[in-house]
Amino acid sequence: MLDNYFPLYIIVFIFSLAITVITIKRLIPVLSRAAQQPIYADGPKWHLKKSGTPTMGGVSFIISVSLVISLSAIILLLLGESESATSLILCQLYAILNSIIGIIDDTRKLKKHQNKGLSAKGKLILQFVAAVLFLAARRLLLNDTTRVSFSFGEFDLGPFYYPICLFILLGIINCANLTDGIDGLASTVAFSIGTSLLYLSAALNKESSILASAIIGVTVGFLFFNLHPAKIFMGDTGSLFLGSLIACSCFTLNNPLIVIFIAGVYVIEGCSVILQVISYKLFKKRIFKMAPLHHHLEQCGLSENTICIIAIIVTFIFSIPAYIFYLP
Repeated sequence: MLDNYFPLYIIVFIFSLAITVITIKRLIPVLSRAAQQPIYADGPKWHLKKSGTPTMGGVSFIISVSLVISLSAIILLLLGESESATSLILCQLYAILNSIIGIIDDTRKLKKHQNKGLSAKGKLILQFVAAVLFLAARRLLLNDTTRVSFSFGEFDLGPFYYPICLFILLGIINCANLTDGIDGLASTVAFSIGTSLLYLSAALNKESSILASAIIGVTVGFLFFNLHPAKIFMGDTGSLFLGSLIACSCFTLNNPLIVIFIAGVYVIEGCSVILQVISYKLFKKRIFKMAPLHHHLEQCGLSENTICIIAIIVTFIFSIPAYIFYLP
């Protein structure tokens, strides 16, 4: 069942895709001169041939999504949907804040000519501040409560709500960053998450549907240039933007817990790193040939495009519980 705003979702998808493609075409020659990706020295050795590929392509996401979300918010305001417009703008601002953190990180990597930018602690502090501001703004402007919605009713998380939300926001964003390790993976995963999100929210929530349409549009547009062999990388600029947009979109559904299911690949990638570190520190043994998991699959002989296809399938499978526990 579709709602009256479905034409808007189509427009958002088309515009975000077109703007991304146009922007990337203009960015590639500029970034090829000014922002060539340094490759992580401890990663797969065959990745070294990717050195020099332009990075920070995620700038196109900021431009594209900001334009379509602003336009959508204006349309909603004209239709008397001020609360929905406010919710959209807050999600947009939160994604931009995290993308700025990514820009700082990418810029430092480029200046140092190595794949090390902001420290992990510094990045987490900045992300924590952005998350607190986002949650506070939703509480003050949209009167968000500590209740979460399910197909069987509502459940009040009480004092646990905000710690859980902070953990989800920071966790999903950083797991999205970890997923950006091979050509096309971060884009295809975000595309499939956006598709699941649109299926979940269509006819139920206009803000989430608009955000999902924008995510699908920008990732499809970016994949024209990012599938193996990639002509451009999104950098932390893009992965932090997509991760934050996906994480905050489930707040518009009044259930941030849903993102754990629809972003299941992010969770798997993050857990693979945690398990690898714990296993090595405690037992001096590695569970995976290389972490995150996509590098392990590479070491097992799978091609980058094959891993992307597997990630799409796994995302849809992991989204099934979200459909069951959320859809009425």
